[in-house]
Parts: sequence; structure tokens; C-alpha cells
Amino acid sequence: MLKILKLDNNRSLKNLIKFLDKRKSIQKNQTVIVSKIIKNVKKNGDKAVINYEKKFSKIKTKKTNLLFSKKEINKIIKRTEPKIKKSIDLAYARVKRFHSKQKFSSFTFRDKYKNTLSYKYSPLEKVGVYVPGGTASYPSTVLMNCIPAIVAGVKNIYLTTPSLNSKINPAVIYAAKKCGVKKIYKTGGAQTIAALAYGTKKFEKVDKIVGPGNAFVACAKKEVYGDVGIDMVAGPSEVSIVADKFADINLVAADLIAQAEHDVNAQSILITNNKNVIRLVNVSLKNQLKKLPKKNIASQSLKNFGLAIFAKKRKKIVEAINTIAPEHLELFTNKNQEIIKGVKNAGSIFIGKFSPEAIGDYIAGPNHVLPTSGSARFSSGLSVNDFLKRHSLIKITKTGIERLGTSVINLAKHENLDGHANSVKLRLKKE
Repeated sequence: MLKILKLDNNRSLKNLIKFLDKRKSIQKNQTVIVSKIIKNVKKNGDKAVINYEKKFSKIKTKKTNLLFSKKEINKIIKRTEPKIKKSIDLAYARVKRFHSKQKFSSFTFRDKYKNTLSYKYSPLEKVGVYVPGGTASYPSTVLMNCIPAIVAGVKNIYLTTPSLNSKINPAVIYAAKKCGVKKIYKTGGAQTIAALAYGTKKFEKVDKIVGPGNAFVACAKKEVYGDVGIDMVAGPSEVSIVADKFADINLVAADLIAQAEHDVNAQSILITNNKNVIRLVNVSLKNQLKKLPKKNIASQSLKNFGLAIFAKKRKKIVEAINTIAPEHLELFTNKNQEIIKGVKNAGSIFIGKFSPEAIGDYIAGPNHVLPTSGSARFSSGLSVNDFLKRHSLIKITKTGIERLGTSVINLAKHENLDGHANSVKLRLKKE
């Protein structure tokens, strides 16, 4: 089931990198098509959005109402199961409590020349949240993308989810209302990313777009970045699990499957110092897959991108983790803390057998919007800080300019910026 890679030298590390790159390369770039869509939406607005929606979603409808009305929202919410509402309410409370700890404080200090130097934070004004439709329409996506914005103080959150054909997950609408979303749009795809980025008669022009999507959505976010902010360009989900001989094999296999069922391009990797663990996990995978509703998706994911890494030494195990830079890292060993000390690249780390990645997807508290495809080397999960702007405030005194000015002039002249130097010189002239 899982391919096996022995990690014991530089060549085997290169083979691991080659294996990881294979998956990245299949995430096709749709730049040419997406660029045309964005250009058309900028020119023709809502009309272009509707045309693309009908084309790509194969919707046969004359409906042009792109927004859910209050009446529609209330009607849809009534279809949400009470137990799901209760679970969403609990998740909302836990996720909000965790993110409230992330709030940054502005500060001010004075140096010895009585110059006042400050740093202040202010929230973004408008944020667009993209929630995929179809089989990947999740209320958890709503919570994880909206709550950090709420805590940051964003007043206007707009959400969009493909549903022009009237098919909608009522739990998504319930979660959106719970989060105080201002407007809920019914469209998806690259056309909707363009509409949020540049605005139309119906779509609000936002300052930042967050949320997952297919290859077209990811490409569109990348294309509009610069005109609007984005959270990240995310790829298919992934998990790496470190397990030793003390690990519960069935739990390890279950967590590998949990990730694999997301997408045929999802990646599940086992890292262990025990060859017998690999053998037993493969047996358990086969047994558990038989009863899985999404057996075909999970099996294809495990077959194409699943991997078992055998590394005898802890140093090599840590090297494997930092090379993969997994979105999710699970630790099933009796030396978890020692491993954590060496981990530099990972989105979220789940410690011990009672901490499955699935609990982080929904209700633990930390955000489940995490860097994928190795981007945990340089980025982190979504947080309150992603919805805050930071401003520097500088107030220099007469004494300050007199004491610091000469050094500014020296540096400006060294960089051949005489205008800079002169702007300070004028202030140093005695009255």
C-alpha cells in the first residue's frame, strides 16, 4: 500500500525530495485561462460572473440573483440539524477563544532624545471568504476563515460559496450567520475571486481574500495578489505521522486514511524507525479502507502519494520532517518532546494518540488553514495577525534631529541620494 523509502544518506534524501516534487508538479497551472476570466470580469462584471458560472458548473437556470436574501438564509438555516448547530456553536466558541489570545498590542516608547516611536494595529475593512461547494462544502471552513477576522476587528466579512443551482449545505449558511457575515454570494470559481478583488455592481470590492478552492481558485488568488491581499496559495491536504513500536497501529492507519480521503492528490506519509510498524500499518490500511465510503479517493491518494519512510536515527526522522515541511504533523512515539525540539517546519503538530488531526480540523481551537506543499518552511497557519495592518508612527524632536541628522546625511550621500540629505540639512540650519 505505502511505498517504502529508507532514509540513511544524502542520496535517499534527494529521492524523498524528488518524490515530493512529483506531487507538486501535477498541481496544474491554469494561468492562461484564469487571466482571461479575470480580464472579462473586470470588464463585464456580474454578467461575466453569471456566464462563467453557467459554463463551468453546467447550470441550466435563468436565475441572476447572486446573493442570498435574508428570507432564503433563514429558510435554509431551519434545515440544519440541531446536533450540527450545537457542534458549530461549540467549535465557534473554542476557535474564537484560542484566537483571542493572538491579539497584538500597540506600543509606544521614547528614546534618550525624547523621540516618540510607536507601532499600532488596525483591522482590514473588508474581507472576502471563499468556501468551496459540492463535496467540499464545509462549515468548518467558514469558522476557521471568519473567526480570526472577527477577533481582529474586521467589520465587513463577505462570503461566497457555489450555489446558484440552489444546492447548498445548510450548515455552511448557519455558520456564516453565526459569524455575522454581511453578505453571502452564490457563485464560485476564478470568476468570483476576480469579482471580490475588483468589485462589481453586486460584489463588494474587498481588501483580502481567504479560503481554499480548486486549482482555478488557487491560480486566481495568485493572479489578483497585489491588487488585493490573499491568505496563501494552498494545495491538497497532507499529513506526516511519526510512529515507533509503541504506537497504536490502527490509530496510525486511521489518521493516514483521514487525510487521504480529502482528495486523490492528498498526501499521507508515515515516518518510523521500525520496519514492522510499516508492515502492520499497511495491513491495517487495507482492512480499514474496505469499510470507508470514500474508499476510491483514499486508495488512489495512498497509492500515488502515500509513503513510508524508514529512518533508524532520530536525527534522520527530524530531517525527514523538516524536508517535507508537512501541513499536519502527528507524533505517536515515546520521545515526542525530543522530536519536537528539532522540528522547524510544520503547520500544526498533534502530540500523542488522543490528538488526531481531525480534532484540529474542527474543534481544538487553533486554525486549520495551514501551509501546504512544503510552504511551512516559510509561512504559518491563518491567524488574527493576517487581518491586521501594522503602522509605524515616528515623531522626532529638535534634539533628536540634531543628534541623529548627521548620520542620516552621511548615509544618504553614500547612497547618492542628495535630496534625502538636503531634507535633513534644511532642518539642521540654525534659525
